Amino acid sequence: MRVASKASITHSVDILSRRIIECELCPRLRSYCTALGETKRKAYMDWTYWAKPVPGFGDPAARVLIIGLAPGAHGANRTGRPFTGDGAGNFMYPVLYDTGFASQPQATSRHDALRLSGARICSICRCAPPADKPTPQEIRNCSVHLSAEITALRRVRVVVALGRIAFDNYLNHLIREGKILSRRDYTFGHGAEHNMPDGTVLLASYHPSLRNTNTGRLDRAMFTRVFIRARELAGL
Repeated sequence: MRVASKASITHSVDILSRRIIECELCPRLRSYCTALGETKRKAYMDWTYWAKPVPGFGDPAARVLIIGLAPGAHGANRTGRPFTGDGAGNFMYPVLYDTGFASQPQATSRHDALRLSGARICSICRCAPPADKPTPQEIRNCSVHLSAEITALRRVRVVVALGRIAFDNYLNHLIREGKILSRRDYTFGHGAEHNMPDGTVLLASYHPSLRNTNTGRLDRAMFTRVFIRARELAGL
């Protein structure tokens, strides 16, 4: 079987990213994100908010795909890059740096020097939802982008699902693709590891939200072990 070149994967991912940015499938989310960009948070009044759907970020030839829930209202919705400019990203990127996936531990802007190697990050929902809760229909609308990105990233061996919703919706993608019949045999839990029929490995992690990290439900050592294991399984 012919292995896709990095250039061809990059081309496919670039086309997909433009489609995501232009997406208008969810009027409630588009209105909410636009309003956030107009009113802003006091600390970010000098920022021009991205306020559009947020495409994936990272290495097009990634062997590890990290899937989150949605952009933060004043994080990725402001900066235009997943997990950039909010508490979850401030927790995650230092771990990605320590485990060899990120070029630096800080993520402040899509124009900074941060690069990912061997990993790519995307979300179930590409627009910031009110109260961090997209509706089931909004998640279904956005599933077309998730499936397209997974299909485009032809070198992925390991999927790290951040949180139960990301975990379940990655399994829903596999059901749509006919690769599994149901989610019944795949249990979510921090550090859970599942060998999938298509040869990839699904790793589960608690989401690095402030609700989890500030309460100690997820600490840095726990999170680091997930990405050390991801590197091992991906052969990096």
